[in-house]
Amino acid sequence: MGNASSMLTQYDIEEVQDYCHNLFSQQEIVSLYQRFCQLDRNAKGFISADEFLSVPEFAMNPLSQRLLKMVDGLNFKDFVAFLSAFTAKASIEQKIQLIFKVYDSDGNGKVSFNDILEVLRELSGSYISNDQREQVLTQLLKEAGYSRDSYLMLDDFIKVFGSSGLKMEVEVPVD
Repeated sequence: MGNASSMLTQYDIEEVQDYCHNLFSQQEIVSLYQRFCQLDRNAKGFISADEFLSVPEFAMNPLSQRLLKMVDGLNFKDFVAFLSAFTAKASIEQKIQLIFKVYDSDGNGKVSFNDILEVLRELSGSYISNDQREQVLTQLLKEAGYSRDSYLMLDDFIKVFGSSGLKMEVEVPVD
């Protein structure tokens, strides 16, 4: 599985479905496999950072470097698991877990004021000054019951974002 010259068997499809908690239909998994094989240009069975950057929408994303740390070297099953957070069927907790990983770039399980500030800097670029970003973030954390010195854990992200009606959905075209 993952080699462009191979085909998915029914067993492979069901295995990927189980691995991804049945968030994709069998048809969607086949479509995702075709896309995976297109991206895996050298048929290595995994997608490199450079191959991910060949997707214009990915390359243009201001958080692409953070996302690359999460996706570089994914095999097909992990590729589908990564994308599963973007399905309409994924729970709000699954979506928030992905967002948390984006902010927790060092993978230590906690997000600091500076981690959030860095993401805001990447998202806003030069449109907002560092001082403005710090003021906004300080106020936002204060309103949520945190301070600049607080470390946010996954549970804190779930508490803050859980009732936000967060939408992160990508449709998988089925041929």
